[in-house]
Amino acid sequence: MSTPSNLTLFCLPFSGASAMFYSSWRRKLPEWLSVRPLELPGRGMRMDEPLHTDIVQLANRLADEISVELDKPYALFGHSLGGLLAFELAHVLRARGLPAPLAMFTSATAGPVRRDVSEYALEKTDEQLIARLRELGGTSENVIANEELMQLMLPILRADFLVCGSFKYGEREPLSVPIHVFGGKQDSVSVEELLDWQEETRTGFSLDMFEGHHFYLIDEQAQLLRHLRRYAEQHLARWRNSAARHMARAAG
Repeated sequence: MSTPSNLTLFCLPFSGASAMFYSSWRRKLPEWLSVRPLELPGRGMRMDEPLHTDIVQLANRLADEISVELDKPYALFGHSLGGLLAFELAHVLRARGLPAPLAMFTSATAGPVRRDVSEYALEKTDEQLIARLRELGGTSENVIANEELMQLMLPILRADFLVCGSFKYGEREPLSVPIHVFGGKQDSVSVEELLDWQEETRTGFSLDMFEGHHFYLIDEQAQLLRHLRRYAEQHLARWRNSAARHMARAAG
């Protein structure tokens, strides 16, 4: 029996976005690192499904959907809200006794322990959402000026902000999963907030900073993917070695 040679990278989107943002990564990463965008209900190919506003319910929905795929090596990646959702998903998977990811990658999102989500707890008006889009960058003025696009995007963004606002830290054991954190040097999310992710793992932590603001991963995509590939390669090699030792012991 051979050990799997691929690692699946489940990618969770940022607020207001479709997970298909990550589809271009498939052309830029090696075949052994299989990019698997996780589309959330209410957008993209799931536009006809109701939007979620509760992070625990959403994480449980995603766990239901991917549980049959977790018999092979995998990792989680999330940018901004996606990073927080990846964290909640990892805890749901652990609570269900399902296989853990080899690693979790969070990008441009503050660690949960001191995170203040109160500004997202109340539903925002269209004007407040548009102001926030401008503040974060990553959305062109042409898009913001397109009323038809905004009619599609703003309800998704409003629901996603409520998802963030529904997060409650609680007292949970740190994950037995290495956490690799990425951030933009000019982002409003501080290095101190990114370092808070150290509190959430007992098996390894790293922090890498890139030039740019909240959406640094657009302009610095090549650098980010190089780092992601390197970490994924290391974890998959360790997993293969461990699996091979286990098989050798079982055989003899």
